[in-house]
Amino acid sequence: MTIPVSFDHDGKPIAALSGRIDSGNASEAEQILLEICKEDPSDTLTLDCDELEYISSAGLRILLRLKRSKSVLRMINVHAEIYDVLEMTGFTEILTIQKAYRVLSVESCEVVGKGSNGMVYRYDRETIIKVYRESDALSKIEQEREYARTAFIAGIPTAIPYDVVRIENGGYGTVFELLNAESLAEMLIAEEKSLTETAEMSIDLLHLIHANEARPGTLPDMRKTVLGWIAFLENELPKPQYEKLLTLCKAVPESLHILHGDYHIKNIMFQNGECLLVDMDTISCGHPVFELASMYNAYRGYGETDHSAVEKYLGISWEMASAFWKKSLELYLGTEDEETIRSVENKARIIGTVRMLRRSIRRNGLNTEKGRAEIEYNKEILSELLEKVDSLLF
Repeated sequence: MTIPVSFDHDGKPIAALSGRIDSGNASEAEQILLEICKEDPSDTLTLDCDELEYISSAGLRILLRLKRSKSVLRMINVHAEIYDVLEMTGFTEILTIQKAYRVLSVESCEVVGKGSNGMVYRYDRETIIKVYRESDALSKIEQEREYARTAFIAGIPTAIPYDVVRIENGGYGTVFELLNAESLAEMLIAEEKSLTETAEMSIDLLHLIHANEARPGTLPDMRKTVLGWIAFLENELPKPQYEKLLTLCKAVPESLHILHGDYHIKNIMFQNGECLLVDMDTISCGHPVFELASMYNAYRGYGETDHSAVEKYLGISWEMASAFWKKSLELYLGTEDEETIRSVENKARIIGTVRMLRRSIRRNGLNTEKGRAEIEYNKEILSELLEKVDSLLF
């Protein structure tokens, strides 16, 4: 018997088990594993079970003895049949056990949405898959699933992920069952609904989201996040502008009202007469000005210096996105008064511009001609807006 050993990014051993571990080879397997434990001074051992087909009671006893040698004993890529045995015998209570994931390819799949953390693909007629940019995104996936459950329990129609999969070329994804669902972007492009009808569907759902409150401590505080963005710009802005930004943001009261955080027509699916939210990793709580800021960026902000960016992001033209944003704001505020709409837009645009400015700098924008132009443009916009706005509240 051979048990290959590799090491994780922290230099801790990963022993790859394969085939069968039963009474015929359990003693030999234990001897090899104990030797691996002796050679490694850390308190952690990971058993990669991707090629393990069977483990008997003799093999289970090895696990108990290994647990005495290593305080942290992990099993990863455990297939369903073996996981059932471990769960039935109580090992899932004493060891860290990670199930094996189905491996899927999204290479030829249609992209139906994209965000800062990943891409959403239509896998087939019944399912979509969100693929995360980070190669090791399991903790982020679990967090998003928890956020989705929080929203669902609060009464917000949410597409709940039912499976986690590995992606063929690396990374992980979550699978949603959305039979014959279409995004609002697809419906708008296909002219199944008019711009006004689509905006009404979007804003009806947004009003429902904002009417709900999260339990304290269950969702991130968006106000705190925005204060972090502003702090990042301390050395990039004139001191009066920086201080005014801080003052404006600190004056926004804390709120438990739920926000989606990346609300636009590609993250709203329509199924069986109901709109459902997807892409829940940005969900938070706070004042609606923060939600409107992200919406402004989606429909206008990201395309202000390059109109084609909006079409790449949402699949609709800059002109249509601008009209959709205006109609959405009218419906959200319940008014067509130009002065009121422009006032609220300016408030949201301040937060949106702070976010874009921070993003450009973090993405090495200061070292490229295009990046420097974007940064300068956003600084000018921010300077103009801060002259006009004395409160972010509405």
